[in-house]
Parts: sequence; structure tokens; C-alpha cells
Amino acid sequence: MVIPALLILLASPVLGRDTTPAPGPAVAPLAAPEAPAAAAQADTLRRRPRAIEVSDGYATRLRIHKLASWTLLPLFAAQSIAGNQLYQSGGSQPGWAMSLHQVGAGGLGALFGINTVTGAWNLWETRHASEGRTRRLVHSGLLLASDAGFAYAGIKLGPDASRSADRRAEHRRVAYLSMGGALAGYATMLFGTH
Repeated sequence: MVIPALLILLASPVLGRDTTPAPGPAVAPLAAPEAPAAAAQADTLRRRPRAIEVSDGYATRLRIHKLASWTLLPLFAAQSIAGNQLYQSGGSQPGWAMSLHQVGAGGLGALFGINTVTGAWNLWETRHASEGRTRRLVHSGLLLASDAGFAYAGIKLGPDASRSADRRAEHRRVAYLSMGGALAGYATMLFGTH
């Protein structure tokens, strides 16, 4: 063991390089002081998100979507007040409640129509954006389910609600479930992380 080490030591000036073997068993070289910090930094580096380009209409649709969404709460309040009056009276009294409930139903139909179009269009335009995707999809799913619930309550159950206590109770139940789903979807965007 000593002779090969001496040969390497003697040959090193001739070869022009230092080939001095490390004493003892092979040991990995010690890392420089900045190497652990660099390794830790390499572990925490994340890929930069891909830039998503949206059209000029995206901001306009988003503004319309948000403005229409703010009318959601007063419309729900008006529908609840008028609907409860109709529910307690048996369906057609008082007259103001029937008028308000019909106007409110039309307003909800218009609101959900506008927000479905603007929201779906913007969702499609940002389909490649990974940031906030889950929140957008949950919001969209809840609101589309509410769309379906309100359509069912108004179109299928509404006409019979004034004539049948069972239909009136089902109309009310479906409407409140749809309101709850819409409010949950509303809250995901309002209170979600941005």
C-alpha cells in the first residue's frame, strides 16, 4: 500500500498534477459552506407559472359578472319575503307578494343568464391557468347546479305551487336549496384566496 502511494507521489510532478490519495478509506469531499444553502435553494425553486393571455373582453365580462352578482343578495331577500307570504297564504294572496315574486323570478332568470354566459366564457378563456382553478371550478359547479334548481323550481313547480300544497312545499324547498348552492358558490369567489 505504501509503495503505490510513493509511486503516485513521485509521478505527480512529472505528470503535472496532484494525485495525492486521500489517507484512509475513500471519503467524499467536504462541501463548501455555500453548497448547503444552494442545495436548499434548488429544492425550493418552483417552476414559474405559464403566462395566460386573455382577450380584452375578459375584463369587461368579469366586471359585468361581478356587478350582476351583487344584485343576487337583494333579489334573494325579496324572493324569500314574497315567497314566504305566498307559502303561508296558500298561493295567491297577498297581491303584492305575487307581483314581487314574479318580478323577482324574472330578475333571477336574467341574473343567472347573464352570469352563466359571462362566467362560462371567462372560465373557458382561463382554462389553462392553474392558479385558482379549483376555486373557479367549484364556483362554476355550484352556480350551474343552482341554475338548474331555479329553472326546475320556476318552470316545473311554479305553475302548480298556487294549486297544490305539496308542490308549493317542493317549490320552496328546491328554491332554498338553489339559493344555498348559489350563496356557497358566491362565497367561494368572494372569500376565496386570490
